Amino acid sequence: MPETQHAKGQFQGTFAPISSHIYPVLFAIMAVVFILSNIGAAKGVQIGPLLTDGGFFLFPVAYIVGDIISEVYGFKASRRVIYTTFLIAAFASLTYWIIIILPPAEFYDGQEALIRTLGPVPLIVLASLVGFFVGQLSNAWIMVAMKRRSGERYLFGRIAASTVVGELLDTIAFSAIAATVIGIETFGQYVVFVLIGWVWKFTVEIVLAPVTMWTIRKIKVAEPHYGTVTGD
Repeated sequence: MPETQHAKGQFQGTFAPISSHIYPVLFAIMAVVFILSNIGAAKGVQIGPLLTDGGFFLFPVAYIVGDIISEVYGFKASRRVIYTTFLIAAFASLTYWIIIILPPAEFYDGQEALIRTLGPVPLIVLASLVGFFVGQLSNAWIMVAMKRRSGERYLFGRIAASTVVGELLDTIAFSAIAATVIGIETFGQYVVFVLIGWVWKFTVEIVLAPVTMWTIRKIKVAEPHYGTVTGD
């Protein structure tokens, strides 16, 4: 598929329109995974000498979905998902806060557990929002910028390069805010937390890259109008 030229600083490439039935499904998956990972991240997890959080196994999925959206639908479509997911997560955090401050019924004996579980979530959400915003936008930007230069070739390279940068920025931003919330007290623990989080997320996405690439190819074939949208 020939590579198009760009104008006025906007990305150019071949993509599918967001009016398809597949785009909203990916949109919903991104939002759900991000919110669940925020709840899980409120728990500090230690596996042997390794420190991480309870959402460690979920968050890489958000980047895999982000890669699929960026590759198939372009930067504007990906940016729309990122902004909306950002707002949904903020609303979820507000909802948790309201649930906590509502006066408990006399028979309800779980208030303390509820506060302990959901109380840190707003701070975790703040950390996640900052990390998600910076990481996902850079991930999408790199993915689409490289596609503009290489066309449909080098998909694995686009996934790997965007993941290295996006996941690193995400992890640094998230950890800087969330570390103390989940019980990390020293700079050494913080560095370990960042490195483990980054290496884990990057490794998962690279290991699953063949599945991501297969999914992207299937979606491109399933999208009857893929390639009709040029420029981004």
